[in-house]
Amino acid sequence: MSSIGDRIKRARKASGLSLRELGEQIGISHTAVSKYENGLITPSSTMLIKLARALGVRVEYFLRPAAYELSNIEYRKMQGLSKSELGAIEFDVMKQIERLFELESLLPSLQSKFQKMKLNSSVNATSYDDMEMIADEVRSDWGLGLGSISNLVEVIIEQGIRVIFTTVPIPARFDGLSAMVGETHLIVVSKNITGDRHRFAIAHELGHIVLAGQSISPDLDMERACNRFAGALLLPKATVVERLGASRRSIDVKELSLLKAEFGLSMAGILYRALDLGILGRDRCKAMMIMFRKNGWSKVEPGEQYPPEIDYSFQQLIFRALSEEYIGSSKAAELLGISIDEFNKIHDFASTCD
Repeated sequence: MSSIGDRIKRARKASGLSLRELGEQIGISHTAVSKYENGLITPSSTMLIKLARALGVRVEYFLRPAAYELSNIEYRKMQGLSKSELGAIEFDVMKQIERLFELESLLPSLQSKFQKMKLNSSVNATSYDDMEMIADEVRSDWGLGLGSISNLVEVIIEQGIRVIFTTVPIPARFDGLSAMVGETHLIVVSKNITGDRHRFAIAHELGHIVLAGQSISPDLDMERACNRFAGALLLPKATVVERLGASRRSIDVKELSLLKAEFGLSMAGILYRALDLGILGRDRCKAMMIMFRKNGWSKVEPGEQYPPEIDYSFQQLIFRALSEEYIGSSKAAELLGISIDEFNKIHDFASTCD
């Protein structure tokens, strides 16, 4: 069980506020805030509303009985992120996880679906090239074939791994992380990045999860190994060779653009795939990357941007629970993180479409 005090402390730290700063915002002393956090006194309903406004949460957050902890956290990019920024990410993730787990507990038929991911691999990885075989085994075990993965989030969720999109306004340096909540694997991705970056970040974090259960040589850098795994998962070696050929002197930009549109891997990512697989020479790959930087394509690649990954499953589950009368409208609104008036507008509009 999690006390109201624990939740106030979590929200305050995630907001980067000191005891004194929070007290000033809600009109009490820092000593009183400390007493709230340590469970010495319980805030009134009026004070909870003030705390919720100051900390950017809904009142219901303070009243949820269950609390979860993130463990085995692996950040893809954490250099330059402050402790408060990382704390804000984790806080947002935990709010979403609590709502998701509460919703799943209301639908018993879902409980058997989310099992710990299993992967039986015979690969003893001693080189980065071995990531190709491991990615191929994942594709084989999950029945993905060698074609493009149209909805990577859906595939990941089907394997019992939760995917969370954090909406925290954080620097562009952060793409994603992997972690565990109890025995549940979790992948977190920033919502504020392009679709191809979404997919690579998700595949990279999946790499952390998959490789944690493999025999990996200590000589291999884990971040580089996960990058190689991600590229191989999104665009398998056999498919790259089929589309590009075994050896190329150059690759046309339009060719890269078409492959990106089909497989959801960035143009730069495809170039690195060609380099890793020996299809394109290092000098030519370097020259093309220099061209990308000169044209500003290292930030925004030319052509249409790949659409962002979207997870519809959480909202669908809410309306399923509502339809089957496991929850009412007020609970549905709470789980969605919106007011009952906002929910009624959404629900009334949906009803008129039936």
